[in-house]
Amino acid sequence: MSSLFISLLRIPLLLLLLYGFVCSLDILSSAFQLAGGKVAGDIFQDNAILSNPVAGLMVGILVTVLVQSSSTSTSIIVSLVSSGLLEVKSAVPIIMGSNIGTSVTNTIVALMQAGERNEFKRAFAGATIHDCFNWLSVLVLLPLEVASGLVSYLAKVTVSSFQLHSGQEAPELLKTLTEPLTRLIIQLDKSVITAIALGDESMRNHSLVKVWCKSSSFVSSVNVTAAATQNCSSELHCGKDSDLTWITQNITSQINTEKCRHLFVDSGLSDLAVGLILLASSLMVLCTCLLLIVKVLNSLLKGQVAKVIQRVINTDFPFPFGWLSGYLAMLMGAGMTFIIQSSSVFTSAMTPLIGIGVISLNRAYPLTLGSNIGTTTTAILAALASPREKLPAACQIALCHFYFNIFGILLWYPVPFTRLPIRMASALGERTAKYRWFAVLYLLVCFLVLPCLVFGISLAGWQAMVGMGAPFAALTIFVLLVNLMQSHSPTHLPKTLRSWDFLPQWMHSLKPLDKLITKTTALCCSPARLNDPDVVVVTPDTTNINDAELNFQHHYSSLQCHMILQKSFC
Repeated sequence: MSSLFISLLRIPLLLLLLYGFVCSLDILSSAFQLAGGKVAGDIFQDNAILSNPVAGLMVGILVTVLVQSSSTSTSIIVSLVSSGLLEVKSAVPIIMGSNIGTSVTNTIVALMQAGERNEFKRAFAGATIHDCFNWLSVLVLLPLEVASGLVSYLAKVTVSSFQLHSGQEAPELLKTLTEPLTRLIIQLDKSVITAIALGDESMRNHSLVKVWCKSSSFVSSVNVTAAATQNCSSELHCGKDSDLTWITQNITSQINTEKCRHLFVDSGLSDLAVGLILLASSLMVLCTCLLLIVKVLNSLLKGQVAKVIQRVINTDFPFPFGWLSGYLAMLMGAGMTFIIQSSSVFTSAMTPLIGIGVISLNRAYPLTLGSNIGTTTTAILAALASPREKLPAACQIALCHFYFNIFGILLWYPVPFTRLPIRMASALGERTAKYRWFAVLYLLVCFLVLPCLVFGISLAGWQAMVGMGAPFAALTIFVLLVNLMQSHSPTHLPKTLRSWDFLPQWMHSLKPLDKLITKTTALCCSPARLNDPDVVVVTPDTTNINDAELNFQHHYSSLQCHMILQKSFC
């Protein structure tokens, strides 16, 4: 009876932790916007660069990573298109990049499960399956869009075939639940980023931290001196005084009436300082909530309960309707994302469930694809609530996002053989389980180094892009084909190419880099630590031992170093 009571108590605790987890994600997004929002606005300013599709793709990735919000980057794009500064066709690559950038959140969440190797392998694979789908879709659809304008054309035809009228924005259930808490911590004026992107230099010195939450309009009549040649009439409300002609004009001004109520309203700190404080605190809360969520779920979902839940979620329909299971999962993912109005929250909340084995990778894939569709439907509803002058542009951008995900699903899901994202994510999970530092390297390379590098090359023009991109693409295709043949039909390859052993080890293995990182972490055993009586240093005798024994002793010494660090800093 007592065990049942304790189990029932764990359910409200789990809901409370989920609430804290979602709120910390919201604060994390605000922190990134404070730290990098103005930089994101500056990146969007150069419209000549954005007309380059490759540069636009990288801008979409970088800006969304900087502000941790695809809705913010999409709203900036809508403003640029509606103001005539950017064409819809040029905005499509940025939308594709935004789709890639928004998947960084659940990859960061997966890092929180690095403590247990098998859980980390599953969680990282589940998080990166979104990345793999987006990257593969872009590799196919971006050249197709540049060559034919298919996505932008379909969006234009769809918008022109409907008589669209502005309406009310759909209510956001998740915002309704989280805003009472998050609004007490921070409130942002996101119009500052959009204004900077549109070239309004007067907003550059404005803070993103919102100070005034309510304002009222005040109309005043002012006499303005007009040209002497202007005719004066009663309609103009003007008059003459000697040689001067004056006109009475009504000027509307905004008067701030009520200050916002949050922690940083009168702090006097810079946006960067507030952003760093919120970044550190939100990551701390995020890590704590996620670790506790995993522990509570492990205690709740054990034994027969776990088996039943896994069977319900992961089992397919009986033959011949097994193919319907994935599409039903897509509908579930789209419906859940539509309700909570955030694909990042849905996929991030799903990541720990994948880590503890409740949701399989094969089932997580259609759920993620459905979440992509769900977030585009919320974007379409938000576009329908746009002002009349922005309505066509907003709807076109939202539909471009929708068609991109639809075509991506058609490419990488209906035929089982084409479900490459599952195999790619599984391989990334295996690699990360073997070398845990690989997860951080993957995050930095895919979402920072690679976009910055390609963006820099794209600025040099098409000649530089072709000159550097064509050899790299050819080499990548060659390596992939050789790897495929090595695993399936090695006899058809020359003896030299049946393995990569003829190359230096660092070119085909992560072991040299792993040894370097291990040696770097072993620096904690510095001479200053050798005099510590609590430190026991193991010096392996390498004269009569084999490589396996030496490797064991080497990793045992590294483990002691990690224990020393933990004792020193915890």
